[in-house]
Amino acid sequence: MGWTKGGITLALAGAALLGGLGYIALREHPVAVDMVTIGIAPLQVTIDAEGQTRIRDIYEVAAPIAGTARRAPVAVGDAVQAGASVVARVEPAIPTLLDARSRAEAEAAIRQAAAALDLARAELTQAEEDEGYVRLQADRTRALVERGVAAMTQMESISQRLVVAQAAVAASRARAAMAQSLLDRAQAALMGPTAGAPSAGCCIELVAPVDGVVLSIAMISEHPVQPGAPLVSIGDPGDLEIVADLLSADAVRIAPGTRAIVERWGGATALEAVLTRIDPIARTRISALGIAEQRVDALFRIVTPTSQRPSLGHGFAVFLRIVEWETDSAVQVPLGAVFRRDSGWAVFVVEHGRARERPITLGQRGVRMAEVRDGLTAGEVIITHPGDAVTDGVAVQDRRAL
Repeated sequence: MGWTKGGITLALAGAALLGGLGYIALREHPVAVDMVTIGIAPLQVTIDAEGQTRIRDIYEVAAPIAGTARRAPVAVGDAVQAGASVVARVEPAIPTLLDARSRAEAEAAIRQAAAALDLARAELTQAEEDEGYVRLQADRTRALVERGVAAMTQMESISQRLVVAQAAVAASRARAAMAQSLLDRAQAALMGPTAGAPSAGCCIELVAPVDGVVLSIAMISEHPVQPGAPLVSIGDPGDLEIVADLLSADAVRIAPGTRAIVERWGGATALEAVLTRIDPIARTRISALGIAEQRVDALFRIVTPTSQRPSLGHGFAVFLRIVEWETDSAVQVPLGAVFRRDSGWAVFVVEHGRARERPITLGQRGVRMAEVRDGLTAGEVIITHPGDAVTDGVAVQDRRAL
């Protein structure tokens, strides 16, 4: 049986369809990947840390005596001037009431002191009489010596006795004064609260030691205080520094003078700060993951003018990017594009639509980018985050073109 014209056409169409399906099945499909072009741009290597602001010098105004601190004349946030603004008032303590036993002891002490005073006065009278008698004898002996009737040795002897008598009078007067003081002290112990109550103008007024604002008040209401009890804290909010908690391994890589960028402080622009000091002693702290870490405090001075950070105050949270290394121009690659190959690093470079593995040499590494010292040039296209389907020589296609 022969082929008809329609049968031949149908057979040819079927063969073409089978051939097309075979080509589609056997041809290589490009792998969709993320691509990025290598460029030259500034690069920073930073140590990121949480920080907190604090006023550099905080002055604590304390009670100089025991007594009662009156209600605070200032409020937190008030501006004060050094030597002019009264920040606290303290009344001296008033005597307390005595119980029966303490009163009896105080009255007995008064009687004892009074008796001691009487004895001291009697001894003073006796010493004054002895001194007067010896003085009279000395005058007589001196007259006899001048007429040649008495010897000079008698004059020397009586002069010595006069000096001893005068010293005895001075000692007796001192004992009498001491006895009087003991009596006054014993009588003061019996003073009651009414007798010792302070008058309206007896308070000790404490003034601000420096210009600044009131940071805290120990207690606003009137309350008893002891010597040295803190009353008011004062500081200058314009003189701020930042304390950051760093890992000791990060702290050893920076030195005083290192620049830091202050972010997330609440303002629209970042602030500038400079490292001034790193504490010489680290502390063991437990991280949120339960890992014991050695951490150390680093202090930074804010160099941005106060006018550009007027709302920043004491104890505010900030975020620091401490610049460990930086350059204005570096060939750099995303860290998500590099992978380990043997003992070095490598990337996939896109050449004529295919991925080509190429070893590279990395330099400084930042948070998201790394410096390329050898192996890549600006303008080349590489693959970021290559998956298992990306191998050397495989056809690739930019995912954004799909």
